Amino acid sequence: MQKPLLFTPLKMRGVTAPNRCVVSPMVQFRATDGLVNDFHLVHLGKFALGKFGVVFTENCAVEPRGRVTQGDLGLWDDSQIASHKRLTDFIRGEGVLSATQITHSGRKGSTARTFDKRGQFGPEGAGWKKWEVVGPTDLAAAEGWLKPRALSAAEIEELVQKFAAAAKRADAAGYDVLEVHGAHGYLLAQFLSPISNTRNDRYGGDRAGRMRFPLDVARAVRQAWPENKPLFVRVSAVDGGGGWDVDDTVAFAQELKAIGVDVIDCSSGGIAGAATAAGVKRGLGFQVPFASAVKKQAGISTMAVGLILDGPQAEAILQAGDADLIAIGRQALYEPFWALHAAQALGCDPDFDLWTPEYGWWLEKREHTLGRK
Repeated sequence: MQKPLLFTPLKMRGVTAPNRCVVSPMVQFRATDGLVNDFHLVHLGKFALGKFGVVFTENCAVEPRGRVTQGDLGLWDDSQIASHKRLTDFIRGEGVLSATQITHSGRKGSTARTFDKRGQFGPEGAGWKKWEVVGPTDLAAAEGWLKPRALSAAEIEELVQKFAAAAKRADAAGYDVLEVHGAHGYLLAQFLSPISNTRNDRYGGDRAGRMRFPLDVARAVRQAWPENKPLFVRVSAVDGGGGWDVDDTVAFAQELKAIGVDVIDCSSGGIAGAATAAGVKRGLGFQVPFASAVKKQAGISTMAVGLILDGPQAEAILQAGDADLIAIGRQALYEPFWALHAAQALGCDPDFDLWTPEYGWWLEKREHTLGRK
């Protein structure tokens, strides 16, 4: 039979993903001082054992102030590189690509964890403290959120260089793929949306002005990131408040393509309140139309994400030409071997050859015991 597209390798610049299954960035709140620790090795390592073609870490802040919570990973200092390299060495050893995402939380920083109870701020006894947050203006993300300090033009230029420096550290740590986080109401998205960006200088105003800072970041990161490694940008195709829509995203994607960005990761929402809050009706593959529109109208590769639950659904998205990669988030937490189960469901791995041999050998023998072969 013809190999499913989901399990057809994808060459991106100088690296090749063995399949189109991607673990989406998902914050876990378990870092100290931005360092990768045993939790991250086990958490992300199991997805590598599960043979996702690309395994993303959670977002990594480009400066301490740019963390969402005090438990976020970071790439703001050279001392953090070694801890990341331990992770990338393991992922590479399993034959899949390691990826990371660099970000700045902007006005949505210094928050509690999503599951903290009212009045709780981080793990009990950990001593988490709040810090100053910044944004395009002094407008808070929502009622009850910290009021940010508006960034000066000089500070914006400094942040561009901090993104570039984080990209260099990601390369030194051995990551194969890098993504700039421009979605979910974090700093770059705050500049894109007219809801949060009411500046009247060169970084505000019309769409070109509001795109200036995010495009400067993408340009600087592309220059700092090796030419042979692919660069992704995550976007909120709609901002969740009606200020930024799919047409804006297509225009932004065209500019990113000209800079040398390879893939647009199409999410949505978050301009105010929770990270992905949006007035988008949720259902299976609810964000796929965004990936399809950007791919077809901007002529750039896209990654689809959002309630994609199994292999046949993912394969149908690829076959329809709606995206080039499939990102799996919460379903991967529920089913860490999602990619291998998808291969079984699509009938392209009857002998468990895709599994690590320490697992596959036993599972193939079990099929004989059960009379299935």
